[in-house]
Amino acid sequence: MHDGKWHWGGRDPSNSVSDAEQLLCIMYPASAVASFKLDIPDATADDVLDALSNLGDAVEVPRLLVRVITSYLRTYTDENGASLFSGGSYFHSDEPGREPTADQANLDVVDSFSMSVSLMLATIGFARVFRTTVRREDLRAEIDEMEALASRRLTAAMVGLLRSFTVKVFPPDSPAGRTLINTVNQGDAPPRIVVADLQRALREVRAGIRDFTIGSGRTTELDNPNRLFECGWAWGVVKDAPEIATDDIGPQPQGVAQPDPYLYFTVNALDGIADLFSERTTVLGLLSEEQVRLAQALRLRWELTQSYWATIGSFGQERWPLEDLPWRTTDEKESDYFSLLVTSMVVQDLHRRRATDSDLRRVGEILEELAERGRITRRATHEDQAIRLHEPGVGLSLDGSEELGGPRLRWQVSDYAAVVLKRALKVAGMARSTELRDTMTALVDDVWAHVLRRRIPSGDAQNLWDSPRNVFTAIDAKDDHQAPSWYFTERIVECLVEAANLISGSPLRSSRLAAIALDLLNEAEHLFDDELLSSSSEVGPAMRDSLLHTQASLVRAREVLSTRPGTAFVLAGEVLRELDRLTVARREATGAT
Repeated sequence: MHDGKWHWGGRDPSNSVSDAEQLLCIMYPASAVASFKLDIPDATADDVLDALSNLGDAVEVPRLLVRVITSYLRTYTDENGASLFSGGSYFHSDEPGREPTADQANLDVVDSFSMSVSLMLATIGFARVFRTTVRREDLRAEIDEMEALASRRLTAAMVGLLRSFTVKVFPPDSPAGRTLINTVNQGDAPPRIVVADLQRALREVRAGIRDFTIGSGRTTELDNPNRLFECGWAWGVVKDAPEIATDDIGPQPQGVAQPDPYLYFTVNALDGIADLFSERTTVLGLLSEEQVRLAQALRLRWELTQSYWATIGSFGQERWPLEDLPWRTTDEKESDYFSLLVTSMVVQDLHRRRATDSDLRRVGEILEELAERGRITRRATHEDQAIRLHEPGVGLSLDGSEELGGPRLRWQVSDYAAVVLKRALKVAGMARSTELRDTMTALVDDVWAHVLRRRIPSGDAQNLWDSPRNVFTAIDAKDDHQAPSWYFTERIVECLVEAANLISGSPLRSSRLAAIALDLLNEAEHLFDDELLSSSSEVGPAMRDSLLHTQASLVRAREVLSTRPGTAFVLAGEVLRELDRLTVARREATGAT
């Protein structure tokens, strides 16, 4: 915000993805954390207002957001009423000396679909609540327009995700098949045995994919039980993807993306889709009847994709394939970043299945090793290749983008540290034992210390991200590191929301501490009853107040014993100390020894 005007863009010029990321830095925490909400001016927290002071006060901030979000929605809608999900300045040329054409810059990309799902859900929820506090008819009309545009874009984003899903099928003796078999074969078993076991493990996923009725991903090749496959999201709408019959969202563009799943775009799609069936979405009824139908189709793909990659990543009785770093994709590319992406899907699947700490501990160890290998928790050496995970990041060639006449495009990803932080927070929140949570929170603290050092130190973007040269001095200094990367900053905001939810949750219950607290409480209650019997009925006011306070502490300790044994332990200890003081006082008064 400069001179009373909202400024789009940052390190990269404005585009549909970057602008959504910029808005989500405010809208996502406001929708996901109760103490950060902005939709009820009278309930906005003072510290939130302090952080947003350059945007206005509690009344002005939500009004400004209505105007800015509406501007975003109008900007990325064409003259035919179709929503635009182009990658724009985030697209780079994969061929030196050639620049992307205008048609290529306008290609839809999965990141825009996913970010739009999260942003539109936050916007619709914000509109529903803020409208109840508004009396001015002109402002109500603005809110209504914003919600209508957001709902339309949400539907279009869901359709885009359905048309970007893909299933790649290949024979076991193909290069892709041999790579997949070598990846999962951690016990050096005969390949034919591995294929049979893998087919058996993926039987339900295969059957579920054959049940698709709308969107892309349907293939008759899966009817051949001897074929292997992988599933997920391409970088954009896949070539020849069928149109989806739905409410009017304008023309549905032809896809050009080759039908190959990308781990990066798959993980981002899964994160966005998860917001469609969050508790907030359900409670506020944010989806229309048509959107519920689309969400059900996306949820089926969400579940099958996570199940597929969790099966691949943890296949077999020996070492997990995921533990054999780095991960190798079926097109024979290797990177620790790919290991991190597969880990993300395994974590999400473990959360869905409410896995035990034994599996979570293995994932936690993988995250610890990936943090080390990525030089997050270890010092980088001179000309360390691991630095490239952070700057310039991992380049993904977008196959099919060259069909529009320009060079093949590249998508650059540099969120390695943010992904490690987010998944470590997730595992910490899933842990059932205090030991595992302590281990994961220690990793979180180390990664956060690394991320904190990467904030931009000065200028208009001070304390935003990302300036990796603050940590990795071998990186060449660049002027654009003084401008905010909304790509990286938004992902750190997601981590902070995850951390807030972890902190606001109930503390873990230690069975050992609970047993000790119960023993203390039993002793305290027994001694309290004995004190009541021993005391005279004519006790003084001070003694009566002390006994009443002690009784209240015992009642409270019993109430919280099952959920907060540490608190019960302390309360029982205080009661025992007070009872002992009364006993000593009585003895001194009577001269007893």
